[in-house]
Amino acid sequence: MKKINPSLPKGTRDFGPDEMKKRNYVFDIFNKTFSLFGFNSIETPSLENIEILNGKYGDEGDKLIFRILNSGEFLKKVKNINKKSSSELKNLISSKGLRYDLTVPLARFVSSNRENITLPFKRYQIQNVWRADRPQKGRFREFYQCDVDYIGTNSLVCEAEIIKLVYSIFKELNIDNIKIKLNNRKILTGLSEVYNFRDNFNQFCVLVDKIDKIGKDQFKVELQKLELPKEKNDELINILFFEGSNKNKLDFIKKTLSKSDIGIQGLNEIEQLLLLDDNFEFDLCLARGLSYYTSSIFEVISSKDDIGSLCGGGRYDDLTEVFGFKDISGIGISFGIERIIEVMNNRKLFPEEIISSDKVLISYLSEKFIKQSIDIATTLRKNNINVDLYSDNGKLKKQLQYANNNNIINVIIIGEDEIKSNIYTLKNMKIGTQEKLSIEKIISKLSW
Repeated sequence: MKKINPSLPKGTRDFGPDEMKKRNYVFDIFNKTFSLFGFNSIETPSLENIEILNGKYGDEGDKLIFRILNSGEFLKKVKNINKKSSSELKNLISSKGLRYDLTVPLARFVSSNRENITLPFKRYQIQNVWRADRPQKGRFREFYQCDVDYIGTNSLVCEAEIIKLVYSIFKELNIDNIKIKLNNRKILTGLSEVYNFRDNFNQFCVLVDKIDKIGKDQFKVELQKLELPKEKNDELINILFFEGSNKNKLDFIKKTLSKSDIGIQGLNEIEQLLLLDDNFEFDLCLARGLSYYTSSIFEVISSKDDIGSLCGGGRYDDLTEVFGFKDISGIGISFGIERIIEVMNNRKLFPEEIISSDKVLISYLSEKFIKQSIDIATTLRKNNINVDLYSDNGKLKKQLQYANNNNIINVIIIGEDEIKSNIYTLKNMKIGTQEKLSIEKIISKLSW
């Protein structure tokens, strides 16, 4: 038999029990907080038809969709296959893809179930997504996203609630020093009208989205590709990098956008949002490269960790239109679970008790006590105490080592004397103490 190297595909990971305890701790906080804010949970398939995914993420994003090969003898009837172009062949061999994010599947879900949902529809979703990206620190090919979205309302209350939700989540996770950056795509669209690069708008947004990676100087170089007159180029850079309060920035850009109706709409939306919640930074250098955003856009960063954005999102007004569901505005934000967990690991923010197992190990000194051990385990489980029953016939030392290796603090030791007296030894592996107790008192102690 050929030996197989047990390797993982690049950009994917295994998670052991200790890591899963941390992840479940974070997931529980997300589930609890999302529910507190009135969102309901849904799930969508890992696979989507490729036509659902294509064209929703911009040219850069579409290249990162993982396509799935069709199964069966689907090429048997195809003639002149060697004469097909690469794009033609790609469509022939792959009609499905792994979901790239959770927003486009949500739009498809809402459009498919429009008769069964009530608008505005509030949902949250915690599932894997896949991107054929280059793996690097904080960036993986398979990772979880946690999304919340409103569908069917254009009220700025949604933006204000999302701001509150973000701060609530990070407070529960004990992650401080975070900042919500907010912009409006209508303002960027207005700039493209004023400076006459509307045809290159998507290219501009992708470029602005890379400022943190390439730096201001390289951004200036790349901006020249839009072929604006030098003075216009300089004006645009001065606007994007203008520093000051939210009000200062609004006042600074108003004159520039005075002849752009859509630009003025964006400014008005920012001003109205400031009346509801001003706990954000108006950042003109925020663009969010995904092409479906149409209005408010968010990004959350940590001033303490060099790891990129921790979450991001925005408003999309026509994402469901391609599925035949017109005039449906939506807004949402996606939390980057992997980066958030990395921040918590680096800052040592996970409570110590979540790593220590809440189980109790039942250790027996002879195989003849297995039946009694099973009965005791059943009694404890009926009282909602998690029990691990040692399965091998090992010496006590080996069983206690098993408890230590699995971070199990409490061990019940069952031997001849314990069976006769119905008084059992409860050993605390953390501090090394042990005491003799009845099952009733053990239940009371472990349930406390």
